[in-house]
Amino acid sequence: MTPIAPHMSAFLRERLPLQRGASEHTCDSYAYAFQLLVQFASARLQLTPSALSLEQLDAPLIMEFLHSLETERHNSPRTRNARLVAIKSFVHFLEYRVPALLEHSRCILAIPAKKTEIRLVHYLTVEEMQSLLNVPDLQRRDGIRDRAMLHLCFAAGLRVSELVSLPLKALDFYPTPSVRVLGKGRKERTLPLWKETAADMRNWLAVRGTTPARELFVNVHGLPMTRSGFEYILQKHVKTAAQACASLHKKRVSPHVVRHNPAYLLMPSHFAKAGGALA
Repeated sequence: MTPIAPHMSAFLRERLPLQRGASEHTCDSYAYAFQLLVQFASARLQLTPSALSLEQLDAPLIMEFLHSLETERHNSPRTRNARLVAIKSFVHFLEYRVPALLEHSRCILAIPAKKTEIRLVHYLTVEEMQSLLNVPDLQRRDGIRDRAMLHLCFAAGLRVSELVSLPLKALDFYPTPSVRVLGKGRKERTLPLWKETAADMRNWLAVRGTTPARELFVNVHGLPMTRSGFEYILQKHVKTAAQACASLHKKRVSPHVVRHNPAYLLMPSHFAKAGGALA
């Protein structure tokens, strides 16, 4: 029997962060998937986690685990598939470390992902987005920051994680305004900025002040803006904007919705209506 502990430790401590350069979020997600799997296997086999072996984590047990995620934890098929991806990644890792278990690995890798529904992508109209951008008070430092954050998130289609981790040096105004983003999967991209977006960024840099934080956006204490902080700011301004734009009452505005708006504006009819950018 092959102990699972040393191989799982090597996968989580070396393979993911060092060899594959996985993000902290990915490492945490995979670690949680294995925490659930080990808890399930330990209870099912009546063994302590340290006593589990690789041979015991076979395809039938993995299938039971995936089924329990949906029936007992009430996870969605999408979450179930994410846990399966983590398990398969570990199994691929084992193929080279424990060749004697290749047939064992093949059976697990053959477990299919479950079909999921394709979610409808929501977006804001030009009028709704403009109403949201008009809310921050530009006479206040935090209002200048909020408008700059919202405008950049909207214009560049950034994820919240990309927005709050954006370093000061990511901005470049010459020869043309642009922002360099390190996104999901360590993929880097450079995005041009609309004239109005670049103006908002300059306004924020003028009042940002000196702070040890390397991140572009900081809170009132000079610390990097957090995901929850941005989401709070977004919902606060959406609530105010809804008073002037009634259609916002009917929409659930999330950062995911905001970042999909560039695709909507690039549709010829809407882009022409917006004049190529928001005022």
